[in-house]
Order: sequence, then C-alpha cells, then structure tokens
Amino acid sequence: MPPLPRAVGRDIGGQLLFLGTGTSVGVPVVGCGCQTCTSVDPRNNRLRTSVAVGLPGGTLLIDTTPDLRLQLLRAGLTHVDAILYTHDHVDHVYGLDDVRPICFHAGRPLPVLCEPRVEARIRQAFDYAFAATPAPGGGVPQLRFQTISTAPFTVLGCRVVPLRLLHGPFEVLGFRFGDLAYCTDTNAIPAATRPLLEGLDVLVLDCLRPTRHPTHLSLAEAVDIARMINARRTLLVHLSHELEHAAVSAALPPGVELAHDGLAVPLTGVTPA
Repeated sequence: MPPLPRAVGRDIGGQLLFLGTGTSVGVPVVGCGCQTCTSVDPRNNRLRTSVAVGLPGGTLLIDTTPDLRLQLLRAGLTHVDAILYTHDHVDHVYGLDDVRPICFHAGRPLPVLCEPRVEARIRQAFDYAFAATPAPGGGVPQLRFQTISTAPFTVLGCRVVPLRLLHGPFEVLGFRFGDLAYCTDTNAIPAATRPLLEGLDVLVLDCLRPTRHPTHLSLAEAVDIARMINARRTLLVHLSHELEHAAVSAALPPGVELAHDGLAVPLTGVTPA
C-alpha cells in the first residue's frame, strides 16, 4: 500500500468532511470485478460512511466505522473532541477501539452522545473498556456517555437538532447543524421529521443502489425526497458498488450529487450555542 496522503493536524472548522461514503461492505467489494470496483476513479473508492464536523468547540465525529483508523489518517485528523452516533449497526460502531490514541493524547475521557440502545451495544461489544479492573496491556477507550433522544442538545458549542428516521424496522437518528442535515441509513422520513428539514442549504441523504431495498433508499427514492425537501444541494451517501460515480452523476438532476470520500462542504447557519 502506498503512503497515506494526509495533512497532519488538519483544521476542518466550519466544514463537514466526508470520511467515508460507502455501504457496509465498502467499495471496492472484496472479490468483485465490476466496473465500479475496478475503477481508477478515486471517487469510486469508498470507505464505510462517516463524517467529521468542524464545530465552534472542536471536531465532532459522527459514527465510528471499521475503517476509522484509515479514515483519520487519510484525512489528517489528529484529534476528535466528541463522538455522535446515528445508530448501533456494526458498520457505524465497530471502529470505536481506534479512538484509544485520541483518548490517550487528550488525557481525558471522550464524550460519546447516543441513544440508550447504542450505549448498550457499545458496552456489550467493548465490554473490556468498562471492566471494574481493566486487564493489563493494550489500553482501552476512555469514554463518557451522554444520552440523547429527539430533543435538541448542545455539543462542542453548537445546537444540534436530532432527526428521527426509519431504517427498515429500526429507528435511527439524523442530525441538523444550522442549515445542513445529515441523514444516512434511512428508507423513510416520518411526517413529524419533515418540518425539521425545511430551509436547508445542504442535505446529506442515504442512497444505496438503483433498485429498492428494505432498509435503504434507492436512487429514485432519494431523488424524490431531495425534490420534496428542496435543499440547495443534496449529497448522496452510503453508496454501493452498483452506483458508478461518473455514470450516475451524469444522470442526476441539478442540485443532486453523489458524495465522495474526502469531499468537504461548508457549514452555514451554525452559531455558537
């Protein structure tokens, strides 16, 4: 593997940075020889979906994918000040152990904001981090949980509005930061949530593949929701290898785009809380 391109100590203040835009198996898919998986276009190389948000009080990480170490190195992010979770599925949680060096250098526990179900999953999957007497060797993530629900909350000096979404039979969360909303892993936006998406500058929205799926939006469904919400710019994420970047992009309506790893977009409407 060639050296990772990165800018050490990168500042993403006032931006949302896509650390990964791929579905749960990533792209390329292991063992696949399709056009997307063998593409030389770097926009078709997708780590698991996650973002970092530069807020007034520091860097917020949304979800900890199994690719987290590579994502942070590639992006040049040397610190994270808090973690916020959308839900508890493996591709959004199981990279949490990679925050150990971040906790070590910070010298304090890392705030983790999530719903109770996500905390329960973390405590089960990373039980060694919560033992009364930690086992010697290796170190453990140092975490401090803060329970959230659908009520607005403040993190790192920013007011955040949670957005209840449906992910098949699961209830998950999206989040609104000023004029930007982040809505990954969904196949339905409840009627009660839609007013919270009015007046957006940027909408980040789930879009798995061209055909329907029981827990994710298809391309046509995502475009329909983009039209309904009418954000100035809609960026599609959680993309499978069935969505080749250049070909799909050429057919998208104005204002709708495929996101790609490394893309950064400005945050607007965010004021210190």
